[in-house]
Amino acid sequence: MSTANFNRVARVYRWAEYLAFGHALERCRSRYLPEVGHCRSALVLGDGDGRFLSRLLQQNTAMTANVVDSSASMLALLQRRVDRENGQHRVALHHADARNFLPPVGDCDLIVTHFFLDCFTNAELETLVPRIASKVRPGALWLVSEFNIPANSPMRLPARIIIRLLYLAFRLLTGLRPTHLPDQSATLISAGLRRIRQHPSLGGLLVSELWQVGTLPAQHP
Repeated sequence: MSTANFNRVARVYRWAEYLAFGHALERCRSRYLPEVGHCRSALVLGDGDGRFLSRLLQQNTAMTANVVDSSASMLALLQRRVDRENGQHRVALHHADARNFLPPVGDCDLIVTHFFLDCFTNAELETLVPRIASKVRPGALWLVSEFNIPANSPMRLPARIIIRLLYLAFRLLTGLRPTHLPDQSATLISAGLRRIRQHPSLGGLLVSELWQVGTLPAQHP
């Protein structure tokens, strides 16, 4: 089981993202930020340099967060940003591979995975997702932002090409092993989650989703 090395791209990741997609990924991450304002304890997996986490903590001054990342360089950038803007006492950092990380059992009511689940194979997600979901409170929310190949859309072929190029670039730069998007929706559903919100952007290339642990009735996007 190999782990991609995102240390190599940590310092340039933000600017490479802006160059390629402008602020579209940031808007995708923040789409459902207002809907998680009541949450008090977050588990944040692979937030990169901490731009989303910083906004989340600013919105909710009572929130604490456990942050997991396999990149020490990304965690260092996140820590500097969070310390500067929110105070370090609210965040616990875990330098670990999410596939091996055991979340603390207890009051976690929000999971955040922005552009993270697509770094794994279906087999890896089938182990990771249920393990994470089993450690949080019933009814906890799960924020997901990901790339997507839209069905029955003029953007379908361009999306395939863009995503293929992204996987190739990250394989060369970080050693990332997966080569295509996993079926994350099926894995989340199998783990007992229900999607309660969904919003596509950039013609369906990006998707923002809000899921809920448990069996509460789903709402329309």
